[in-house]
Amino acid sequence: MIKTLIIYSSLHGCTARAAELLQKRLGHNITCHNMKDKPNPSIDTYDRVIIGGSIHAGKIQRAVKYLCKKNQKNLLKKQLGLFICCMDQEKALEQYRNAYPELLRNHASAAGLFGGEFNFERMNFVQKAIIKKISGLEASVDKLDEAAIGKFINQLESRRQSSD
Repeated sequence: MIKTLIIYSSLHGCTARAAELLQKRLGHNITCHNMKDKPNPSIDTYDRVIIGGSIHAGKIQRAVKYLCKKNQKNLLKKQLGLFICCMDQEKALEQYRNAYPELLRNHASAAGLFGGEFNFERMNFVQKAIIKKISGLEASVDKLDEAAIGKFINQLESRRQSSD
């Protein structure tokens, strides 16, 4: 049975929700790892690694970038899935490309653009003010795309089966 590690970084909870949905839908032998708990998890004992982060001000978290850079050689030996959570669907593909190194993007079995959310309840005053000014929104908005998560899982599973 394939052993999977989902590594993610989440500022306001959207990427954590996406990781939890992936974990539930992928089934058994799945470990979820929040980088806030431990920034540099070991990936050595896993067959498949899924990495995700959220986009803020056009960029993914530094911890995700560092993890990819530090582990690139090892990640190229694993089945790999990469995803982002972001609200700007027009820029999502560009932000995905900027989030992950080209070698890893080309190696990945699955690429996910999962949408995002503005969760005002989890933002501080300054974050709320910036989001309100930029987006014009006055309340939380949830646009996490569960269909995109399903498509991502299908990509992972079909690539795994074709390599078995």
